Amino acid sequence: MAHTVPQMLKEITLQYPNVAAQYAKDEEGNFQPITYKQLLDTSYHFGGGLLSLGTVRGEHIGLLADNRKEWLQADMGIMAIGAVDVPRGCDATERELRFIFSTAECKTIVVENEAQILKVLGFKEDLPNLSRFICFDSVKEETKSKSKDAGVEVLQFEDVLKLGTEYCQQNPNKLDEELNKGKSDDLACLIFTSGTTGEPKGVMLTHGNFLAQLEDLKQRIYMFPGDRALSVLPVWHAFERLCEYVVLCQGGGLCYSKPVGSILLADFQKINPQMLPAVPRVFEAVYEGVNRTMRKTGGVVYALFKFFVAVAILHSRIHRRLFRQTARFKNDYLLLSWIVLFIPWVLLYPLKALGGVIIFKKIRAKLGNNFRGGVSGGGALPPQIDEFFWAIGVNLVEGYGLTETAPVVSVRPFRAPVFGTIGRPLKDVQVRIVDENGNVLPKCQKGTVLVKGPTVMKGYYKRDDLTAKVIDKDGWFDTGDIGLLTLGGELVLRGRIKDTIVLRGGENVEPLSIEMRLNNSRFIAQSMVVGQDQRFLAALIVPSEEEIVGYAQEQQIPYNTYSELLKTQEIKKLIDTEIQTAISAKNGFRLFEKVSRFAILEKPFVVGETLSAKQEIMRHKISQLYEKEITELFK
Repeated sequence: MAHTVPQMLKEITLQYPNVAAQYAKDEEGNFQPITYKQLLDTSYHFGGGLLSLGTVRGEHIGLLADNRKEWLQADMGIMAIGAVDVPRGCDATERELRFIFSTAECKTIVVENEAQILKVLGFKEDLPNLSRFICFDSVKEETKSKSKDAGVEVLQFEDVLKLGTEYCQQNPNKLDEELNKGKSDDLACLIFTSGTTGEPKGVMLTHGNFLAQLEDLKQRIYMFPGDRALSVLPVWHAFERLCEYVVLCQGGGLCYSKPVGSILLADFQKINPQMLPAVPRVFEAVYEGVNRTMRKTGGVVYALFKFFVAVAILHSRIHRRLFRQTARFKNDYLLLSWIVLFIPWVLLYPLKALGGVIIFKKIRAKLGNNFRGGVSGGGALPPQIDEFFWAIGVNLVEGYGLTETAPVVSVRPFRAPVFGTIGRPLKDVQVRIVDENGNVLPKCQKGTVLVKGPTVMKGYYKRDDLTAKVIDKDGWFDTGDIGLLTLGGELVLRGRIKDTIVLRGGENVEPLSIEMRLNNSRFIAQSMVVGQDQRFLAALIVPSEEEIVGYAQEQQIPYNTYSELLKTQEIKKLIDTEIQTAISAKNGFRLFEKVSRFAILEKPFVVGETLSAKQEIMRHKISQLYEKEITELFK
């Protein structure tokens, strides 16, 4: 039985040595396979190269790169010899990297390209231990010389593999010996949180934290040897990392793509994957793309699309009610539901099936012929996106977790999902809901989500004080999330405690549900609700430029620049109407949740500045950046 992630890789390789573990694009854009044996051999050689360079067990090694085949090869090699990787993506700022690599005291940093070398050299004086870069891409002599002047040698990834090949030939059993020394409690990685609320914290995750989830996840997110999953997310984040381990432990293959609509859809056709793990924004982009295409087509086709989607959604709602696939918060009478809803369920089915043949089949075809399902994580999946994919027959399940829980707490299974929930907690993972005094609440009552089990981190690196604040003496980890358990034991989230807005009247508002509803408008791309300690709520609105420009053309609104267009009374009135329609009593919002004022922003929120790597809005940064606009809203 495997005690570490590389030991797991070796076990799978012995079973499926010639099955493709990775698919990477060549210069012509065609996917080329890398077998499990090739992956394990390359990982061994990289680990051997590190040993020949003096790397020791427990040493922290920086891994500054985006998702690509070499990332996993390096990661497995690092862990195989008992070293600990400290990962981050290329979009990380100098400020973040200075803090991370200085705190972790990295001697070696594996980088994607010379741009990352130059970035790190910009604060070399804060990294006295740094002595080596290992670069995936080629590096110019000028950059090597500059690095050498700073006291840091530059090696190519291929050069280290050669060193490792020689090392393994001279020491034929050394890598297996190092691999076998690994224990489940050994540190696997040190992941610094994205810092959405301030300074990053180094989360210490063990091999056991990751492996404890895999047996249950293989049942919920099932794959077969030779199946393929598209990999589009930043792998330094725990969600994508764990998803890749879920694929590997089942003998599946990772296909490296990009979360860009045109690239992603083209790769679906090329590789015909069975699975796509992604953040909600990726699935939103697919949803918006489908709706935009249909609107532009117009006429009878658009009318049929709207009709069949409405029918499919209604039938799916009835079906879920009859077969208990919807979150239940109180006892219901199933027999009564069957008496009332059976005839509508039967009558709507032929229409839904017809829509499947005429409309939905073409949409599903864009995801290839083998697509089993998508896994949404890293943020809340908007209900309308969830419902749309469910209705058209695309299996999309939602999961929940945090970096501190390595990261999965719960996820809906492919075979028996319950709509409106994120599934039951994983096996051996305990979840309880408590009130503000720490008292355990019964099912269906909202409170703070606490988690306990083998997936919970060791703690925050060098911050015992912060660890003590979130993990109590009994091992319960305070997630900081608000949620409740359904009658069926599934977990439902309602927001984050730190995001809660308290108005002057004492009303508590969870902004996420309001923002999700606002973003459902085709004219609104992004939003952030504000109003802490104010009398009312307001919002920062980032419009969808394509839709706004299209509307202006339809309405013949004169303008010279997009910036000028956003200032016109017509666009302001349009956005106001969208807000008031979305946030209304009809849609379940209370009077104090009404958005009374708004500011239109021209620049979108972007990853690395105002969005985290998971594409979650970083509220404190946005509040600082638009302090003037927010102040004006409450004058």
